[in-house]
Amino acid sequence: MNDQNLQAAVSAGVMSAESEHRALLQSIVEVARAIFSARAASIFLHDEEADELVFEAVAGEGSDSLLGTRFPSSTGVAGWVLVTRQPLIIDDLEQDPRHARETAESTGYVPKAMMTVPLLHDERALGVLNVLDRSKEIEFSLGQMELLGLFANQAAIALDLLQRARHARAVLTQSGGDAGVIARIASALEGLDEEQREPVLRLLGALDDVLRADVSF
Repeated sequence: MNDQNLQAAVSAGVMSAESEHRALLQSIVEVARAIFSARAASIFLHDEEADELVFEAVAGEGSDSLLGTRFPSSTGVAGWVLVTRQPLIIDDLEQDPRHARETAESTGYVPKAMMTVPLLHDERALGVLNVLDRSKEIEFSLGQMELLGLFANQAAIALDLLQRARHARAVLTQSGGDAGVIARIASALEGLDEEQREPVLRLLGALDDVLRADVSF
C-alpha cells in the first residue's frame, strides 16, 4: 500500500472520529438545555496553546453564530471556573463582579443567570459547560448540581477525544502520510481507558481492513 493511500485511509478515520465527538458535544448541550428549560447551553474548549476559550457546542441562543468564537481564557465566569476548577451557580449575574457583560454583549445575548461547571479529565481542565437562564420554576438543588456534574463528565470525555482526534490529524498533516503516524495512534491506546479506546480501535480496525485488502491483491 503506497503512502498516498495510507494517508487517505488514516485521514478518513481521523475526520470521522472528530465529527463523532463534536456531535456528542452538541447532543450534551441540547439535552442539558432541555432538562433545565434554559435559554441556552454551551461548551467551551480551552485552547492551551492560544490560552483561549473556544465555543465548541452551542444550543439555544447563539447556536447559529457562536461556534468557533474565541475569548481569553480568563474571561468572565467561565474563566473563573476554568482556573479554580469549581462549579458556580449565579442567579443574578448583574451583581457578580466576575460577569463579563461586554463580552456577553458581543455574542448578542446577555444572560441573567448562569450555571457553570469545569470539564475535568485526568487532572486537566479541558473547558467549561454553561447553562444560561434556566427556568425560574426550577429551583436550585444538590440534585441539579449532581445532574450537571454528570453532563460535565460526559462532556470532558468527549472533549478529550476531540483533542486527540485533532492532534492525530495535525500529526498526519505534518508527516505527509508517513506510516509512523500509525505507530503514534497505536501507542496512544496505552493511556486510554476502555471507553476511550473504542473510537481509536475502530479507526485502526478500518485501517487494518484496508491493508489486508491491499495485500490480498
